[in-house]
Amino acid sequence: MSEDIWEPYKNLLGTEIIDQLYQIADLLKGVKIVHVNSTKVGGGVAEILTKLVPLSNALGLNTEWLVMKGTNDFFQCTKMFHNIFQGRGRALPNATLLKAYEETNAQNAKEFAPILQEADIVFIHDPQPLPFIANIQKKKDAKWIWRCHIEVTPASRLVWKYLKKYVSNYDATIFSLEDFVQPLPHPTFLIPPSIDPFSEKNIELDQAEIEQVMRQFGIDPKRPVVLQASRFDIFKDPIGVVGAYKLAKKFNPTLQLILAGGGADDDPEAGAVLHEVMESSKDDPDIHILNLPPNARVINALQRGADIVLQKSVREGFGLTVTEALWKSKPVIGGNTGGIRLQLINHYTGYLVNTPEGAANRIRYLLQNPEKGKQLGTAGKHHVKENFLITRHLREYLTVMASLRRATGSRVDLSRRITPPK
Repeated sequence: MSEDIWEPYKNLLGTEIIDQLYQIADLLKGVKIVHVNSTKVGGGVAEILTKLVPLSNALGLNTEWLVMKGTNDFFQCTKMFHNIFQGRGRALPNATLLKAYEETNAQNAKEFAPILQEADIVFIHDPQPLPFIANIQKKKDAKWIWRCHIEVTPASRLVWKYLKKYVSNYDATIFSLEDFVQPLPHPTFLIPPSIDPFSEKNIELDQAEIEQVMRQFGIDPKRPVVLQASRFDIFKDPIGVVGAYKLAKKFNPTLQLILAGGGADDDPEAGAVLHEVMESSKDDPDIHILNLPPNARVINALQRGADIVLQKSVREGFGLTVTEALWKSKPVIGGNTGGIRLQLINHYTGYLVNTPEGAANRIRYLLQNPEKGKQLGTAGKHHVKENFLITRHLREYLTVMASLRRATGSRVDLSRRITPPK
């Protein structure tokens, strides 16, 4: 990629921020960087890497992205890890599933070994490829970083104990929030996720295209619309969203609801959740359940066409759909959990709620007070620009890599570093 890729970022953010990226990247010249995760599409990790890797390469760095493959038992196991991390269940997966988890990692690590053994820095994303480190002969002085994107709750003690034997072998761990941090024998960093303002999901669209997409799905752009755009995941609480909409509709019969999303390649439960949502919504023609293939531009249009955006998660590692909606200056109502709290400053950049009733009350209020919605949207966009764009995310990844590579050399400050407990 040529340097022209940075022109829109310079126009939006100024040249100084891009110059900083080049200055830090200069400390990493000649370094081979590899990211590993479990899905190419679906979910925030894949969306981030889709932009982060090319931008890293545009700085002159040698960056590669590998996607592991898994069996049904493997993904059943990792989905259980995910659920338990977020407070749903406590017991470890059974021996058959754990065996599939370990063997699948060993097989994938063997396939990727020629690349990983030559890497200087490896980012392993979430629990799916976590055991790679036990199956690879690392290059001397290579630094392996585990990037945990999901919420880790106290209820996950047994699973954490099982996984910690792998995590402890890493050179550093990155969490999204301080609340998720666990005691580890190596440096720990806090880096919230981000969006790319120039991706298909976030670029400006003209009104004609927005309305065309809305009508394509039978949605009347002249009537009020509430949207939640998320994977069909129990922790995103789509059933609670339907309940909130039905309560709010009693006071505004013209209201429409869109639940737009799909599954991820590594989520075997999405189909069951979608079926439950459709059953709860079949009596109302103004509820539009859109099980969409990956199409960032369509989601962009739906977000821009909505009057109010919800992300009523009951557990949430971060919630990039909140970031996306705030960037589009939309009033957002979000679950009072996880990374949503970093984004929605209650009553200033959005509203935090705990129940469907609370969400319904906020929907009613915003429909009756559109000026307040505009104020929230303006403040929300500014908040994202200052804190949650991919340039900040890339800068912090570069700084972590430079600090680990130069641990015994000149000092590299990173304000988000946490001193691990003794």
